Amino acid sequence: MISESARMTTRAEARYRIDAPNSQPRAVKVIALDAASEQVIKRLVQLPWQRASFLTASAFACMPARSEPFSMTGWLSDLAGRTKDLIDEIASADLVVMIATAGESAQAGSLIGEACVARGVMTTGLVLGTAASEQTLSKTLGQLRPYSVMLVAGGDEDYIENMLVALRA
Repeated sequence: MISESARMTTRAEARYRIDAPNSQPRAVKVIALDAASEQVIKRLVQLPWQRASFLTASAFACMPARSEPFSMTGWLSDLAGRTKDLIDEIASADLVVMIATAGESAQAGSLIGEACVARGVMTTGLVLGTAASEQTLSKTLGQLRPYSVMLVAGGDEDYIENMLVALRA
C-alpha cells in the first residue's frame, strides 16, 4: 500500500496541483507598539515587500485627557509621521502583525486587537527580546496573548524579517 505522501507525488496526483502563486498577495499591516520596535520596522521598511504597510502606535502612550473626546484617528501613524485612522487601516488589511519589545508596554495591542476582531482581521503578535528575563518576556506576551491568533517570541530583527516573509508580507 502506498502512503499518502508518496501518492501525492505521483504523476496522476500532480495534475491537481496549482502551480501558480495566489493571484493577490495579502495586505499586511505591520504595527510597532513601542519605540524600540518602531526602530526595527524603520529598518525593515527598506526591504522589498509585496503589500505590507508599516505603522507605529507609539503615540498610544499618550492617553487623551478626561475632558478630550476619545478618537481612533490619533493612535496610528505611518513612518513619515502622518496620522492614520485605525479602523480604515484595519479595514484594508488581511493580516495585522503587531511587534512589541519585551519589557515595553504593549497596551496598544488591546485596542488594535479588538478592532481586528470586530472587522474579522487575523492578528499575529511578534515579541522582540527573548534574551530578557522570563518574567519580563511573560509580561509582554501576556499583554498580547488575548489579541493575537498567533503569538511568537522572536529573538532579533532577522527573526522578525523572516516571520514577515513567511507571512507573505
